[in-house]
Amino acid sequence: MTDPSSTTLWLLILGTAAATMAIKAFGPVVLGGRQLPTAATRVLVLLPPVVLAALVATSALADGSTLEIDSSTAGVAAGGVLLWRGRHLLLAVLVAAAVTAVLRLLGVP
Repeated sequence: MTDPSSTTLWLLILGTAAATMAIKAFGPVVLGGRQLPTAATRVLVLLPPVVLAALVATSALADGSTLEIDSSTAGVAAGGVLLWRGRHLLLAVLVAAAVTAVLRLLGVP
């Protein structure tokens, strides 16, 4: 017999998967090979960088329900400076991880 909470969890996972597939199928079904209007294309091109920036800001500055500046914030800032200065993405990720790790070793939360 399964635990009721695990059944609820699996139903939630399956429901989320089904909703995601429906959302992804909606665009091609509705458009049917037609071109999007120019205004919509301009907006859609801007969405990925904005969503990525929001995810980075949320993960770097939030801890659950509160805003918090900690070692991961410093790591993201260090990586961001390297990217801003035109350095390679892999270098920025490695430096961000190293800065975060060193600060945590020093006891910075």
